[in-house]
This record gives sequence, C-alpha cells and structure tokens, in this order.
Amino acid sequence: MKRLVAIVVVAMLSLGQLVKADEGMWLPHLLKSQNYEEMKRLGLKLTPEQIYAVNNSSLKDAIVRLGGGFCTGEMISSEGLFLTNHHCGFGAIQSLSSTEHDYLKDGFWAMKRSDELQAGFSVSFLQRIDDVTERVTEGLTEEMSAADRQKKISEVYKAIVEENTDKDKHISAQVKSMFDGNKYYVFTYLTFPDVRLVGAPPSSIGKYGGDTDNWMWPRQTGDFSMFRVYADADNNPAEYSADNVPYKPKHHLPVNIKGLDKEDYVMIFGYPGSTDRYLTSYGVKWATESDQPARVKIRRKKLDIYEAYMAQDDAVNIQYASKRARVSNYWKYFIGQTKGLKRLNVYDKKKALENDFQAWANGTDARKAEYGDVINLFAQGYAKQNQYELSATYLNEAVFGMEALVYAYRFGKLNKLIKEKASADDINAEAERLKAAMAGHFKDYYAPIDQEVFSAMLSVYYNDLPKDQQPADFVKMAQKYKGDFDKMAAKLFKKSMFVDQAKVSKFLDKPSKKLAKDPIYKLMASFLNNYYTNIKPHLSESDESMAKARRLFAKGLMEMNPDKKYYPNANSTMRVTYGQVLDYYPADAVYYNYYTTAKGVMEKYEPGDHEFDLPKRFIELYEQKDYGQYGQDGELRVCFISNNDITGGNSGSPVINGEGHLVGTAFDGNWEAMSGDIAFEKELQRTISVDIRYTLWVIDKFAGAGHLVEEMTVIK
Repeated sequence: MKRLVAIVVVAMLSLGQLVKADEGMWLPHLLKSQNYEEMKRLGLKLTPEQIYAVNNSSLKDAIVRLGGGFCTGEMISSEGLFLTNHHCGFGAIQSLSSTEHDYLKDGFWAMKRSDELQAGFSVSFLQRIDDVTERVTEGLTEEMSAADRQKKISEVYKAIVEENTDKDKHISAQVKSMFDGNKYYVFTYLTFPDVRLVGAPPSSIGKYGGDTDNWMWPRQTGDFSMFRVYADADNNPAEYSADNVPYKPKHHLPVNIKGLDKEDYVMIFGYPGSTDRYLTSYGVKWATESDQPARVKIRRKKLDIYEAYMAQDDAVNIQYASKRARVSNYWKYFIGQTKGLKRLNVYDKKKALENDFQAWANGTDARKAEYGDVINLFAQGYAKQNQYELSATYLNEAVFGMEALVYAYRFGKLNKLIKEKASADDINAEAERLKAAMAGHFKDYYAPIDQEVFSAMLSVYYNDLPKDQQPADFVKMAQKYKGDFDKMAAKLFKKSMFVDQAKVSKFLDKPSKKLAKDPIYKLMASFLNNYYTNIKPHLSESDESMAKARRLFAKGLMEMNPDKKYYPNANSTMRVTYGQVLDYYPADAVYYNYYTTAKGVMEKYEPGDHEFDLPKRFIELYEQKDYGQYGQDGELRVCFISNNDITGGNSGSPVINGEGHLVGTAFDGNWEAMSGDIAFEKELQRTISVDIRYTLWVIDKFAGAGHLVEEMTVIK
C-alpha cells in the first residue's frame, strides 16, 4: 500500500526557488490565477476560458476519462471519435479477439459504422469543479480523533455526492481531498456507457518494442487505438442500443500535422492516477528496501509462468495477453523507480527537507506548538507500519495474484445471503448476477496457468512473511503438505468449483451452503479474515498518526513558502501540465534527440521476433518512402519527447500545442526519471508521445482507413 504524504510542488528543488513550468499537475479551473502568465510566456495562444469553462465549450470538453480513470482519451471529430493509447484499449481489443479474429496480432479497422464493436467500458466528461473546503472542514478540530474526523468528513462527502448525482441522467460526482485534507473539491461527470472500438494497429506497431523498450527512449511505438462514443437521438448518454448514434461532443480537438520543433510549447490534459511527491524519507526507505523489491520478485514469478504457457498456445496467448501486460508494466516500473530513487539520492534530499521543516517549525513557540511534532509523528507511524506493511503488499501482489481465489471473493455477497437465510428471491438475484459475469471470466481463464501461479504465490507468501502474520489455517495446511505447494494447489484445484465453469454454473442453478465449504473459498476467507483481524488494525494505528502528520506537513510547507505556487498530488482528477518539446542528456557523453523516425523502427526490426517484428505492408511503405502528407523533410517522425509532468492514468492524454491543436498522444515516461512519481527531476524527466502524423499515417496509408482521417479537422 502506498502511503501518500504531502503534495506540494517543491519536489527536490530548493524551497526558495520558483516552480518550473515543466513540473506540476495543475487543476484546470485554477490555471488563470496560478499559471496563465507563465503558459503565455512559453507559447500559449488561448485564453483561460478556452481551456476551462463551465457554461461554454472549452478544451476540457474534448477530454475523456476511460472507465474510472485507468486512462485518458481525446475527442478528435464531431462524430464521437476519440483517440487513446493502444495499451489503454488493449483489454478491449484482447476481449474481442479470438484465434479466428486475432485483433491483437492483425489489428482492427471498422470500414463502416456497423463494423464497430462494443468496447466494454464507459467514458466520462468532466462537467465542473467546485471548491467545497469550507463545507467539509466546518466543525473539524485538531482535538478530534482520526476516526471521528474521518466519520464527519465521510458524512459530508455523502451529502455532497448525493446533491450532485442524477443516475437517470448518468451524472455522477466525486469529492476529492487535496493537499492531504487541506482542500476539498467536488468533480461532476457525465458518463456515456456505449463505447465502440473503431480502429487499432497490430501489436507489431501498437506495442512495438514490447518489454524491452517499455519506459525507454529512444522509442518507436505507434501506441494508439480509436473508439467512438454513442448517444441516444437527443445526444444524451444511453446504454448500448443499435438505435444509438455517434455522440456530438461540445468540443473536439483539431489535428495539426504541421510538425513540432525543439522548445515548442505543449500542454497535456488527463487523469493522472497518483503521485507521492512529498513522500518522506521514511517512505522512500520503505519503498526502496522492502516494498518495491517484493513486488518485483512476485510479479516476475507470475510473468515467468504466464510466458511459458503463452509461448506454447495461440489461444492461451490471447487469453493472457492483457493480464500479462498489466503485470509486466509495473514490474519494470518498480525496478526503474527503485534504481532512480537510489541513483538520484532522493532519500538524502528528503531528509534535508525534513530537517529544514523542523528548524522552521521550531522557530517560534506558535509554530512549534502546531508543527513541532510532525516529523516525529512520521517516524512513529513508519516504525509501526514497517512491522506489518509487507503483509499487505503480499496480500495485494501474491494472494490477489491467484485468479481462482479472486474469483471466489466475488461470491462473498452470495455466501452472506445464504448464511443469513435471506429470501430466495434475493439469493437467486445474486446468483443470476454472478452467472451473467461467469462466461466473461472463464473466457480468459486457463486453469493450468492459475494452478502453477497458485502454487508459486502460496510458496512465496509462506516463506517470506512472519508466520504469526499468516492465517493459522493456512500455516497448518502448509505444514500438513510439508511445504509441497504444487501438491497443495493440485488438491485444491481438484476439489474446488472455482476452476471449472460447468461446476460454477451447476452451483449457481441451485445455490447452497456448499459455497462456504469450497476449499478455495475457505482459503480466500482465511486470508481476508487474517488481514482484517491481525494486520489492518496495526496499519490503521500507524495511519492515524501519519494522517495528521501529512495534513500538517502540507499546511506547514505552504506557510514556509507563502510566495510559492502549489499543486496537489495526482488523484485521478483532471490535471493540466505544460512545458516544451525538449531533448536531453541522460548520462555523461550521451545525447538524445527530441524525436524518432521510421528509420529507427527499421533499425530495430528483427523478423519473427515477438517484440520487434513488423508487418509486410509497413516495410513496403517504408522502402517506397510513401509518407504522403505526414512526412517531413523526407522522414516520417514517429515519437517525440517533452518535459511535461505526467504519470499513470495520463496514458492516452492529448498533447496540445499553443493553439489548442492535437499534436500527439502521451504514452510513457523515460527510464532515467523513473523516480518521477516521488521526485520530479527537471533535467531528466520526459514524457514520450506518439507524433500525431505517425498515427494518421498508420490509419491512412498503412491501414487504408482514410475515411477516419476525413472526419477529423486536420490543420495542414
């Protein structure tokens, strides 16, 4: 579990310096007062109202949140067409694929509207942001316990959400804490459930470079996919229907194919998931020495098993493509972040900042009374947390890495209804809900993989954690099998219904108390009961001291530096980052240009390689230098870098120039700055984006889907 600490803009810079334009994930409704003059100086030509407005069309209306915020997309036509990353659409593409129609391998292009396929996720448009700080904090006092404080906040949250929600109109709201409880905003969204896949390149383009190039620059990946939002006849959100029509957005982004030069202004809109910019030195030490090494170890074990089976069977390869990608992405991320934090001496810099804070807090009696104990509260909290947090990490990574066990968890409500002798109607209704989702689960489930993962995860859990922090029933079972987890897994899989669709279906036809006796269900319950009984209370105790410390730390830092601009940590709410297209020097005597070309794609090409193979059509077009209107000086630019500040959730975000035109799609960060979620390094940190001209070239020249380009507003 991540422990988010304060979220101020200082990062690793001296507290006396001003914030640099390349750092910061800024709230769009505050740009006018915080950032606009600096944005204009760098090249912005728009007014603040053209960026964010409630009652008029603005850039924010072209930005879509995928699902609950797993990625970002941008509207690129007046007919509901939107662009995002290939890896953001990967799950939908995989779900729609089969051995007969392998859209991951071959790509997918809808040549007419009727060919578009249901994507299986929704998208949301931000309607407005409102400050509710006074309402949330009214009546809160420092004398309150953490539990009482949170209870009161939750009650106000609930009231605000209810006031801003209209389920019939697909309007929802979220209240988000900023600066660790010093500010609160309510975000209101309009959600469209009918989204359809329009186009995706083959993975040999959309995932070119695979794990080898992931998080790396130079990069030559066409990481994009396209979807369309549908609405009812009145342009309102509606569940999927053949009668629905393409949604007409309030705003869509013109697509600019003039090209980019070094130092050109660019800004990125999106939904960054989380940053820990003011994680303390205690948190950095925990991350680098315990948490991240454990995650890397566990994920590597899963990946080895996945990959061995996937290489043997095309059907299994399709089934596990998306699962493997999810595990692999952050396996490499954690490796890179640990190395980056150590290489850049982030621990020492954090420690120096905390020493400065303590000296400032001790400067007057009033400050000492309010802030003097903050750093000590962090020390006490982490001392307690570090005894138990690894158990939480292993629960998330190892226990929840077993598919059958996670599937059994979904039956918890049904078991409760049966145990409490609920009405037959309620029990059957829940059984029908589970039955409706059953086929989707088993479509991408392969029991031999899960059984081997099951054994590996139980083994690592048992051998790596203190026995007194493990479920007693599990420890006894492991001792009974004498540590032979292969044998244990085989026995559980033989007896449990959760690895066999026919058995699950038969049970759901007639639900009974047998559910609670299923060996995998019992094991799942044992792990969860152990966590809530023996682990979580200790972590909650440490959280109580650190929640107050985080809030006061953020507040105190802002008092220390009253002339400084601050932005809140990322928390899956819309943000804007702005900066410039820039090259960089990653190491001594090494220089990286700010763009890559199709020549670099061919330089990496390895026929038959699973990461660097290319379609025949691509090679033909390259050899002919057939770049059409998308080339520049005889080259086809593929990707570019900028010093924008992004993180996970920003994937698919639009890169927008000073005129409000789309010039690229953000998809990754660079290896040298993998510490960026905790410490932004302005000389090293770069965002990697697909050049929009490469995207259009693939759509038009490679795929022959020029009709999609024709519905865009293309700026030549």
